[in-house]
Amino acid sequence: MAVIGYLGTSAEEGIVFETSSEKIETPDNVVWSGSSRYAVHQRHNTHALVEFTGMDPDKFDFDITFFAEAGVDPLKEAVKLWKYMREGTALQLLIGEKAYGKYRWVIKDLKIKAQYFDVHGNQYCSKVSVNLLEYLGKNF
Repeated sequence: MAVIGYLGTSAEEGIVFETSSEKIETPDNVVWSGSSRYAVHQRHNTHALVEFTGMDPDKFDFDITFFAEAGVDPLKEAVKLWKYMREGTALQLLIGEKAYGKYRWVIKDLKIKAQYFDVHGNQYCSKVSVNLLEYLGKNF
């Protein structure tokens, strides 16, 4: 088993990114982005002045496929993500040996696309799009 990272309060309770002969659960289409804020001050008969006013929170977006045949319970994993989002839980994000962000992340929104169901109507395969927003807490 090769655990390559996780999103959660701990590796034991979160969404574990791993790959092995029994289980595949890895992020895909990863995008880490950031932006700055600027104020534009209009002046009469001349150029406007631009002032740097700070940084917006970083964003981290990825897709993950939960596939029952790859050892993952799609509904169970989706429920973990929904719970984190609805409770506003600040999460660690670790991929490889790199902890991403300055502190933690919160789930801004989720999109769960149930792609396949088994003969009993259970989710067999779902693709989840996760959008994270940097959470700095009160220390920054």
